[in-house]
Amino acid sequence: MQNKNKKVSFRHLGLIDYKEAWDLQTGFFQSVVNKKINNRENPDRPEATSNYLFFCQHPHVYTLGKSGKAAHLLASEAFLKNKQVSYYEINRGGDITYHGPGQIVAYPILDLDNFFTDIHKYMRFLEEAVIRTCKDFNVEAGRIPGLTGVWIDSENAAKARKIAAFGVKTSRWVTMHGLAFNINPDLGFFGNIIPCGITDKGVTSLAVEMGETPDIQAAEAALKKHLATVFEMEIIDF
Repeated sequence: MQNKNKKVSFRHLGLIDYKEAWDLQTGFFQSVVNKKINNRENPDRPEATSNYLFFCQHPHVYTLGKSGKAAHLLASEAFLKNKQVSYYEINRGGDITYHGPGQIVAYPILDLDNFFTDIHKYMRFLEEAVIRTCKDFNVEAGRIPGLTGVWIDSENAAKARKIAAFGVKTSRWVTMHGLAFNINPDLGFFGNIIPCGITDKGVTSLAVEMGETPDIQAAEAALKKHLATVFEMEIIDF
């Protein structure tokens, strides 16, 4: 039986081009998948698999998940070129979203065999870490049944607005992609898409909800702490 490894190697990538981060993720993701395949082929000598967590910010970019609709990008090619906004159709779940400066993007590459093999639980745990981080900044956040994400005024359909979006890919219980948590991005960029394909709810940020600009490094530290607590993982810089 595979030994369970709850140690997670952490690296902050800073401000990084989306495609560069995607390629980096893919490399680590594939290395974990390959080790799982090798363990299956050599069951008498299984090796513990590794886990990784990356934080970063991206220059302006729209990404469309495999279940999304290209029509949910409302901006023209001329607009994207003028504003220097990239666009990628990618292999995560979910619809279209925006990434940009002022947003924490977290990419957990976890072998869920080291934790629990339940994608629904995995998504709820990611949400829980964001909810707890919001609470640290005196912002009450929650969930809306049937909608992935973390929301403000989640119990009021007319006022509900999203503060964090989620989209993941899994193979052999290994995860990639992850979450985008709005700290203080330019929310105007969300006006050029139908975020996550949802037409009747807005988008917000920690700064808007607090009425002041939070320290993004403090938010990153809080999110990292809550991910460690919720998943019972040991995070180690590498």
